[in-house]
Amino acid sequence: PLLPSPLPPLLLLFLPPLLNCGQPPLNTRIVGGQDALAGSWPWQVSLQKTKHFCGGSLINNLWVLTAAHCIPSGNPAGLTVFLGLQSLQGSNPNKVSRTVAQIIVHPDYNSVTSNNDIALLKLSSSVSFTSYISPVCLAASDSSFYSGVNSWVTGWGNVGEGGGLKHNSPFSDNLKEVEVPVVGNRLCYCNYNSRRVTITDNMICAGLTEGGKDSCQGDSGGPMVSKQGGRWIQAGVVSFGVGCARPNIPGVYTRVSQYQNWVNSQITSNQPAHLSGHRENLPRRIHMLGCWLELRGRRR
Repeated sequence: PLLPSPLPPLLLLFLPPLLNCGQPPLNTRIVGGQDALAGSWPWQVSLQKTKHFCGGSLINNLWVLTAAHCIPSGNPAGLTVFLGLQSLQGSNPNKVSRTVAQIIVHPDYNSVTSNNDIALLKLSSSVSFTSYISPVCLAASDSSFYSGVNSWVTGWGNVGEGGGLKHNSPFSDNLKEVEVPVVGNRLCYCNYNSRRVTITDNMICAGLTEGGKDSCQGDSGGPMVSKQGGRWIQAGVVSFGVGCARPNIPGVYTRVSQYQNWVNSQITSNQPAHLSGHRENLPRRIHMLGCWLELRGRRR
């Protein structure tokens, strides 16, 4: 049977965000741990003050979602957002840049616990959507991303400790992508409990049990996305971790679905599209049993 023809680029500009988010026309492959093809993740942005320091995601033609810890002062001076960027050093024919007119850090952000690690950036002027620049869909408040659901994280973090970014190394020149499964919050809580880190309902975790793939410094603020029903939905914002890509220590992300009301209260026109994400895999009962036994032993 014939497939419907793709919408012409000009028509895409006039569709409401709900209809054109999370559908990159150039994302033709799904791989992990290597360079991403140009245009594969058209919502990915680079935050720079003379050089790259954090990531973010385009959520409509004027706003970017990122982590609060990337811009805790809330001061936009000297901050530039780069869109359509593939290489930090090489040629970028699809690159567009904007300064930042306003930064909105979540009022309940806690820099000690990393709870509510989320912020919004208002661009100095709107951007036009292209095959290389388009918004991601955001997870709606009723979304559930269960343990084992495959997700993808993108950023310019360099490969270092255990597969993550090495703290004192330069960033990767090319945008990278990595596939990681969601880790349930109970197991994640267990993994972090001995480190006196509390995993809250405002967080979502992802990573391989054996380690080796992860996000890390420099990727902060960037998106964790899951493909559902032909669209990419952002489930998390890169927040924190212990080291990089260590076994049994998943990365921790701000849970986007918890902030639908807050985002909509700040963006009152041309609001980002929030779509429900419901993906369930078999729970990791064996891992949870080991976690329970470990916690039980500590209490004795």
